[in-house]
Amino acid sequence: MRFPRAINNLIEAFSQLPSVGPKTAERYAFHLLKSSPEKLENLAKSLSELKANITVCSHCLAISETNPCSICADTQRKNGILCIVENIQDLISLEATKQYPGQYFILGGLINTIENIKPEDLNIQKLLQKIKTGEYKEIILALNFTLEGETTSLYLNKILTAYNLKVTRLAKGLPAGSDLEYADETTLATALKYRTETK
Repeated sequence: MRFPRAINNLIEAFSQLPSVGPKTAERYAFHLLKSSPEKLENLAKSLSELKANITVCSHCLAISETNPCSICADTQRKNGILCIVENIQDLISLEATKQYPGQYFILGGLINTIENIKPEDLNIQKLLQKIKTGEYKEIILALNFTLEGETTSLYLNKILTAYNLKVTRLAKGLPAGSDLEYADETTLATALKYRTETK
């Protein structure tokens, strides 16, 4: 006996999510089947609003409800420092430390030869356009201490040497192979404070 088509379709949809296998997807589907109509309506509304109420900040490329985002629109932020992060999750993690007063830039991923993600697939050209304005004196490479993060940092450091900039990286207090979004605020704050200049 097979599940009804509606359940199979839902299981298939959940299976497309990261780290969700068939059994987990099945549990999600049957959990929703037992939920009240109100809960299902709220979930459907949240999903439908996900794209409708979200935009991309034209300055830092972070997803936001406004353009520019609240950080880029904040006149109290320091303009001479630009922190490069992989994604919005890393931005939010760093922002939670309350230790960084400058601007951000979302790279949109990391160089990954296995997944065929090349430099041209990232927001590097837009980054260089920002740097060419001469507004920034320091660039902080706040990328994960993984193989992909290290590869991307080395690539960025190489192309940034053409500009008269101070290029720094987060201190190595973060464990090798770790993702920024999972680091605690104290560790991130220390990594920001004791960031090191790249060579």
